[in-house]
Amino acid sequence: MMSETWYYVDTGHATPAFNMAMDELLLNWHSEGKIPPVLRFYGWEPAGLSVGYFQKVQGKIDLEGVKRHGFELVRRQTGGRAVLHDQELTYSVIVSEEHPDMPKSVKEAYLVISKGLLHGFRNLGVQADFAIPEGKLETTGSAVCFEEPSWYELIVEGKKAAGSAQTRKKGIILQHGSIPIEVDDGKLFDLFIYPNERVKERARKAFGDKAVAINQIVPEPITFDKTKEAFKQGFETGLNISLEPFQLNEEQLQAVHQLAEQRYRNDKWNYAR
Repeated sequence: MMSETWYYVDTGHATPAFNMAMDELLLNWHSEGKIPPVLRFYGWEPAGLSVGYFQKVQGKIDLEGVKRHGFELVRRQTGGRAVLHDQELTYSVIVSEEHPDMPKSVKEAYLVISKGLLHGFRNLGVQADFAIPEGKLETTGSAVCFEEPSWYELIVEGKKAAGSAQTRKKGIILQHGSIPIEVDDGKLFDLFIYPNERVKERARKAFGDKAVAINQIVPEPITFDKTKEAFKQGFETGLNISLEPFQLNEEQLQAVHQLAEQRYRNDKWNYAR
């Protein structure tokens, strides 16, 4: 079967606000028929803490901790819990809900898209599998994303190795997610509010049994670029697509910067809940 051509957008490392604005505008442009489906890869500079669309910030996120580490907080369009985006590869998939290969069910669409992640891990020699929780996941009350795998997220030896979130707007699926290369759990747990230091330390120690980064499970440390290439090939294989590099023009880039300032750097958006 012939593979379909999607755009491949590599925006390198950018600010949290820029990254979220870029995802939103790629969704809009695909909805308007201006561009085909998109696979995007990116990193974060400075590192960012993204909170889910419905997630509360007050009383949950330690805003002083975020500032102390030089991170920036941004609210995503997608749901779920907070993610620290630091030493990681982040991906976005933007594709129509009407695409013949995309199931109507959110859960089943996760499975289709996550096949790209599965092949990416295997390209790195990592034996990853899909998480299939028994029944409905219980709510832990934690604000930290990587403490529980959801349906069809990637696990390695029972530990969550990639976290994803999905939204559907204007007839378009946006799924983006985090593929940690390294994790500093000391910094991570400085970003959340706990009743006391003992509870915080217990949560930090338990985290090591629930989540894993790529460089914890490969024989030799790998770079951002090597990770990116492995997952680029993984998505081509897993989704049966060919990727055509796409560079935004000046007008499109200006629109991204404008949206980043107006929405994703706006306290009213980021601290609304």
